[in-house]
Amino acid sequence: MISIKKINNTEVEMAVELFDKYRMFYQQASDITAARTFLTQRLSKNESVIFIAIEDEMPVGFCQLYPIFSSVSMQRTWLLNDLFVDEAARGKGLAPLLLQTAKEYGINTNAKWLLLQTGADNVTAQSVYEKNGWQKVSDFFYELPLT
Repeated sequence: MISIKKINNTEVEMAVELFDKYRMFYQQASDITAARTFLTQRLSKNESVIFIAIEDEMPVGFCQLYPIFSSVSMQRTWLLNDLFVDEAARGKGLAPLLLQTAKEYGINTNAKWLLLQTGADNVTAQSVYEKNGWQKVSDFFYELPLT
């Protein structure tokens, strides 16, 4: 069974290894200590929100949202900066589940939209975004209107 959990700074350990793997996917060196510190700081300062996908009591995916604001609409928006599913758990619908959770969180926090940036060559991720209602606004950016 798969569940999604919003974690707080006392539960950061659930995300550390996944976050480190995510960074390595983007050609960064592994650094568990720095990953732990970075995530702990973001959560303890309320600078991000992290949702963890859990399967059989193991963290297998996550997404991280950062708050941003629209001056024109005078509303909060969210930047979905990180989305990652462990290689062994791919193909089980976790990315769409995490995207749906982010969408629901955006709606529940009265956000105007969600925004994300991806690599122009990351066609696998782009396909997932588009199948889940995200609209491509440039080679790198997608948005999901919520209002």
